[in-house]
Amino acid sequence: MNESIVSIFMKWCGETPYKITPLPQSGSSRKYYRIKSSNHIAIGVENTDRKENIAFLEFTKHFLNKGINVPEILFSDIDNDVYLLEDLGDITLFSYLTDKKKTGKFPAKLKSVYKQVLDQLPEIQIKASEGLPYIYCYPRAEFDKQSMMWDLSYFKYYFLKLAQIEFDEQALENDFQAFTDYLLTADRDYFLYRDFQSRNIMLKGEKIYFIDYQGGRKGALQYDVASLLYDAKAAIPDEIRDELLEYYINNLNKYIKVDEVKFKNYYFGYVLIRIMQAMGAYGFRGFYEKKAHFLASIPYAIKNMKGILEKIQLPIELPTLMSVLDKLVNSERLQKIGKERKKLTVSVNSFSYKRGIPIDESGHGGGFAFDCRALNNPGRYEQYKKLTGKDLKVINFLEQEEDVHKFIKNVKGLIDISLNTYLRREFSNLMINFGCTGGQHRSVYMAEYFANYLKNKYNVKVVLRHREQEMK
Repeated sequence: MNESIVSIFMKWCGETPYKITPLPQSGSSRKYYRIKSSNHIAIGVENTDRKENIAFLEFTKHFLNKGINVPEILFSDIDNDVYLLEDLGDITLFSYLTDKKKTGKFPAKLKSVYKQVLDQLPEIQIKASEGLPYIYCYPRAEFDKQSMMWDLSYFKYYFLKLAQIEFDEQALENDFQAFTDYLLTADRDYFLYRDFQSRNIMLKGEKIYFIDYQGGRKGALQYDVASLLYDAKAAIPDEIRDELLEYYINNLNKYIKVDEVKFKNYYFGYVLIRIMQAMGAYGFRGFYEKKAHFLASIPYAIKNMKGILEKIQLPIELPTLMSVLDKLVNSERLQKIGKERKKLTVSVNSFSYKRGIPIDESGHGGGFAFDCRALNNPGRYEQYKKLTGKDLKVINFLEQEEDVHKFIKNVKGLIDISLNTYLRREFSNLMINFGCTGGQHRSVYMAEYFANYLKNKYNVKVVLRHREQEMK
């Protein structure tokens, strides 16, 4: 962690933090930390992209002046790539909807929250766009042809290529040109949030807050509402999606006069480019970087794509693009990925408390962290110091300890409850961590033991990692 974060925290509140917790990263290289002292709490952000930092900070100042609910800037040190933000808690719209949809339905309370979000979206797009310092937009000031072609190329090379979807390169490029030319005929004189989706909307008390708008720029109104309603893993039912779109358009009429037919024609075009942009990200982060969280989104995105292809009626012909998208939604390989993702992945980790509890990279949070430090430590004895919990001598040492057997029995009781529930409800990820002083003996032994236990008892995918051993 950048020591400058601790420094600016102390400058801000005059207290030394007693706890610094890394927060899960999403699709960016930014690093977030929750920092606590006796009387203060803040979110520390570390990001080496100076222009992106400036865009975020300048947009935040502007939005706060316009009365938009965004996090307060507590302290910033651009020269050292760090800043502090108000802590808005841990409840995103995505985590909220995941909880509310446990029954498999889309309850009225959840629909009400979406409507509150859509009440505020025109405030951001239209009212707050007045006087917004577009000079700080990064990497471009508009969602223009260049921006669109970047997104479509991202989709082509990181999704279509890696998913092994065949296409005629020149013919597809011709359709991309025609498609973007059409989208550019929409009115684009508004603030385009760019990543307006459920993970970037926070719920704190009775208020809704917005984060991660540093990629914002000028663009069409349709893009952001498309991003929200076709957010892949939110899986909003079609009838609710249609109702929310009507609600948004009615709200929009309070600010500008809307030709509903014309608006919807452009809307479905922007839905299409948004889904393709998201698929490019899922391909890069999932197929290329092998991140499970992004692979898990692919089946949802394909479902969204299939649904939009049944609805879309563009005033232009895009034969190659439509053929490629039809191949995509009917790809046996991609359908297989969807079926494989239904299998529960259990991440089992050993770690040292000196370096903190491992971060959940699946994006779901939760799970277990078991403290093995109460068990007798083989590392205190000379003959075991250079060994690990995978060595037979250490295993024999620990298995002679009565407390080890009690520990195992109690841990089994806890994780069995979660495993059975997760399997019944078709959850995708569970994290189980075992920590000790050095991450070498007790935690390694327990991680190995439970990885084997889970493989033998449950039909799950087990991913075993010994973090401290990997560092050597």
